[in-house]
Amino acid sequence: SDVTLPQLREQFGDEVAELVAGVMRLEKIVERVTGAVDAPRELKDKELVSLRKLLASLTEDDDRIIIIELVERLHYMQTFLAPDFSPADRRRVARETMEVFAPLANRLGIWRLKSELEDLSFRYLQPEMYQKLAEMLDARKGEREARVAQHQALLREELAREGIAQPDIKGRPKHIYSIYRKMQRKDVPFEQIYDREGLRVIVDTKEQCYQTLAIAHRRWEPIPGEYDNYIVNKKPNGYQSLHTAVRGEDGKPLEIQIRTHEMHRIAEYGRAAHWRYKEADLAADEVAQTNRLRGEEAETPAPVSLPQVVYVVTPLGNLFEFPYGATPIDFAYRVHTKVGHTCRGAKVNGIWAPLDYVLQMGDEVEIITGRKGGPSRDWLNEKLGFVGSPRTRQKIRQWFRKQGREENIAQGRLLVERILKQLNIVQLTLAEVAALFTKHYQLPENFFNAVGMGDVTNARIENRVRELLASLPHAEPEEPEELIPERPELSKTTTRVNINSLRGKGDLLTQIAGCCNPLPGDQIIGYVTRGRGVTIHRRDCHNARRLESQEPERMLAVSWGESEELLMAQVVVKAYANTMRSISEVIDDDDQVSLYGMKKGRLDRNNILLLDITLKVTDLAALDALLVEIAKIPKVIFARRRTSG
Repeated sequence: SDVTLPQLREQFGDEVAELVAGVMRLEKIVERVTGAVDAPRELKDKELVSLRKLLASLTEDDDRIIIIELVERLHYMQTFLAPDFSPADRRRVARETMEVFAPLANRLGIWRLKSELEDLSFRYLQPEMYQKLAEMLDARKGEREARVAQHQALLREELAREGIAQPDIKGRPKHIYSIYRKMQRKDVPFEQIYDREGLRVIVDTKEQCYQTLAIAHRRWEPIPGEYDNYIVNKKPNGYQSLHTAVRGEDGKPLEIQIRTHEMHRIAEYGRAAHWRYKEADLAADEVAQTNRLRGEEAETPAPVSLPQVVYVVTPLGNLFEFPYGATPIDFAYRVHTKVGHTCRGAKVNGIWAPLDYVLQMGDEVEIITGRKGGPSRDWLNEKLGFVGSPRTRQKIRQWFRKQGREENIAQGRLLVERILKQLNIVQLTLAEVAALFTKHYQLPENFFNAVGMGDVTNARIENRVRELLASLPHAEPEEPEELIPERPELSKTTTRVNINSLRGKGDLLTQIAGCCNPLPGDQIIGYVTRGRGVTIHRRDCHNARRLESQEPERMLAVSWGESEELLMAQVVVKAYANTMRSISEVIDDDDQVSLYGMKKGRLDRNNILLLDITLKVTDLAALDALLVEIAKIPKVIFARRRTSG
């Protein structure tokens, strides 16, 4: 179509434009996965299930989107007799409809749409069987419905005569595919399917259920062996109803289901919804997801025990399922181990994304690889958030194990040196750190080799070092104000500070304190370190106040100079997990701010997490303006600057 979304929005309003945009996004994903535009392909069973879950997840905020897509799919199926469709194309699309779109209609409770989609799909998937069953029904669908309406009226008269006023009697002629499934499930011929047409009777009380059953059996001949009492023998999923089959006015079988309004409510909306007990393979996460799609509350909310998952797509249309928290690196290793080893970057939905980006539902991910090289050891550092999957970490460790022992030892030494530097610990040697692990590694070289291979994690080393220092007298680091626990090293040399109260010393090296990360606009104070110049703190930093009370002679009056240099700042954001992309976009749009790093905390039961974001900013005013914009994002609970220490 030549009509653009802005034109739609102008003519029909935001609501219609958003619906159209949602449908377009769904169709784009379906076309990408199925290859409908470039090269149509037959999807595997697992891919069809994943596509179904993906579509349901993407539309759970507005079920009208999936309803529009279902109606469009029905129209598409109804035009399948066009001569330009090959038999292979018809079978492929029919299978997609049967496995993806009909179950979605079923889960939304749109039974008529579900039955039409299934019958049309069945017609092209098994044309001979469809034709055979259609002929055996010896009546068209309209005639079958007329027969049901006739029996509905007769039963209503009989119930009224016995004092059961205004029963809710619903006719439900069974469609062709449903009959075929029952024949397969029970392994019986067509003649032994007694519910080809049926009635569902809803009354007020349990006593009226049995009274209705007796009236139906008096009016019509019961078929032996076809009575089931699910009121007394409640199904494990909570379903209750009386089922019977009789021979109707014309001698043909007719199934009757009888239940109370409460039983019907539970069957429709609770643990035994019609679509649920007929689809035994429906996972618990799909049940909860469908209840949300239908705008229904579960009878008793139950905690979801299954891990939250996301479905992402490759540029070729392949679907992958990941636990929430997976990153592009996890995606690369899922495609192929070699792709993971040579991963150098990623594009998400056509835009460059950091390797620690958390994949979201429906993302299209493209991995950029290099010709040589291997994984980075930083990927094994859980604090940096590059990898979310233990399986990916295992593949990375296997790569390092295959490298030369001497290279791993050298890399292990560098990693331990980096940890000690980040912790600002100068009183321990590398040999002393290795001695902490003699229980498992008798020689220092064996320990450093294990570190280089990734078998000993950074967190494990940090914990052992801290335990040792805590057990020793006076074991605190020389300058505790520059410790940055569990955060990257942020102290950087800066030229933006003027020394106001030091004379005769010449120019001194200045650096920003990592504990408080002051910015132009903050009141600041300097501390003369031992051999590393002047460290600049915020005036309200608790480390600065402690140092001022202990060593006032080392404190200097300082002020901000003029420079275009960007400085580090840390903020913490509490938000729902699906807001991470919006937060990144707000940061990217700000010319006075650049993103340095983003770490995510654990999801709580409400799908909320804390984000620890490291930025480079020009000054305090720019940071404050950014926090205001982040706070405006829907589902962001708060955004604030990290406090000192």
